[in-house]
Parts: sequence; structure tokens; C-alpha cells
Amino acid sequence: MTEIQNSRSSGYWFPDRAEQVEGVDVLNLLRRYRSAEAAMRRRTRESMGMGETDLLALRYLLQAERTGAQLKPKDLAERLGISSASTTILLDRLERSGHLKRAPHPSDRRALVIVPTMGAEHEVRTTLGRMHDRMLEVADALEPDDAAVVASFLQGMVDAVERADHHDADADREGLAG
Repeated sequence: MTEIQNSRSSGYWFPDRAEQVEGVDVLNLLRRYRSAEAAMRRRTRESMGMGETDLLALRYLLQAERTGAQLKPKDLAERLGISSASTTILLDRLERSGHLKRAPHPSDRRALVIVPTMGAEHEVRTTLGRMHDRMLEVADALEPDDAAVVASFLQGMVDAVERADHHDADADREGLAG
């Protein structure tokens, strides 16, 4: 309870009204989590000597490998939202650093697949493994009903953020003008 009480603020981003205190506390803790996660990502990038896109590409490659999926450079470009030229530069950089290799596609002789190296997986496990274990321990400690509530809340937050677009900004401007 102390952490939640310490998360209270003067409504930093959100209204400080008595009837919304519990919701404000949750949103403030979520903001603190996001700040802590951003700091962890920065430390990870620094320790691995990678940029944000490099680390994200490596994450996608490791996920694909775990599921048995084959990623082509085009697939990675789509996931990252970058051009084919930027993808080539990214792949060259990650190949030089020993994090990935290009291999012939198993069924299309004209295509290549990209796969993470064993060293890349080991480096990610070494760098992030203990933190992931601690996070899983916290999540696993939830009672099933509590886990369902948290999952529902987080999905609702994802939906709320993904729905935010230029229409929200237009409506806000109209509200301010009126």
C-alpha cells in the first residue's frame, strides 16, 4: 500500500479529485513503470552497444526463432516500419557485430532468411534474463482473478492508446477554441 500511496501526486497529468484517487494512483504507477522500463531499455542499449531499432530487430529475430518462423529482410522491414535500404544497413550492422547471419531460404532459392546467432541469444539472456525472471515472478504471484483484472486493465490501456489519433487532437483543439 505504501507504494500506491507514494504514487499519489498532485494530479500531475490527471485531475486530482477525491472520486478519482484510486484511478489516478493506478495511472501514476503505470507512468512510473513506463519510466523505469524506458531507463532499463536505455541501460540495455548502452550495455549491448545497440540503438533502439537494432535491439527491437534482435527481439523480433529471437521471437521468430523460438516459434520456428522464418524472417526475410522484407518481413523485418515491415515489423520495424523502415525502408528496405534502412533494413539493409541495419542487417549489415548486426551481421558485423555478430548478432545475426543471413542464410538461404529453405524453400526459395532466390530469398534469404535472417537468423540470430547463438551469441546474440546468449547476450540477450545474460543482459535481460534476471530482470525477466523477476518480472515473471511478480506476475506469477498474482491470484488468477487478480491476473484477469490486471490483464483486462492493461488491454484496455492498449486499446485506449492505440485509438488515440489525429481525431483526438482535432477534438481537443475544438474544445479549447470553444
